[in-house]
Amino acid sequence: MPDLSIGQVARRVGLRTSAIRYYEKVGLLPRAPRVGRQRRYEPQVLERLAVVRFAQFVGLRLSEIKWLLNDVPGRPPPERWRQLARQRLTQLDALMVEVGTIRTLLQMTLDNRCPKLVEHGSRLPEGRRHVAHAATVVDTVGRAIDRQASRAPR
Repeated sequence: MPDLSIGQVARRVGLRTSAIRYYEKVGLLPRAPRVGRQRRYEPQVLERLAVVRFAQFVGLRLSEIKWLLNDVPGRPPPERWRQLARQRLTQLDALMVEVGTIRTLLQMTLDNRCPKLVEHGSRLPEGRRHVAHAATVVDTVGRAIDRQASRAPR
């Protein structure tokens, strides 16, 4: 019989109750039975939420996590995970190349007395797609740095 309230689950996994309700709504968690209008969860939901949190931490989208957990009551099949992990590693490798390029460009602006922003801007590839992509790369890296800083012991 389910015996964990939504508040108990939230405290154990470090999430807000609204996140748990949302995960249930989008299908990452099975619909919880109600007892007196309160959601009650089986202890196995803690494992499922641990998988969700890990998958989000490594950058998987909710749609990917949903596919990972689809029609699986317990832990996801290893082959599904491996497929997603390989895809994510490929994306991270490309991101690292972009970060290296951006870092080199920034360092070049610091190494010169004049940062030569016009010259650097003129040499960038044509089109706004590249500008938007570079901004996304910088934003992604910035969020990862912020996440790590928030976890660091003080």
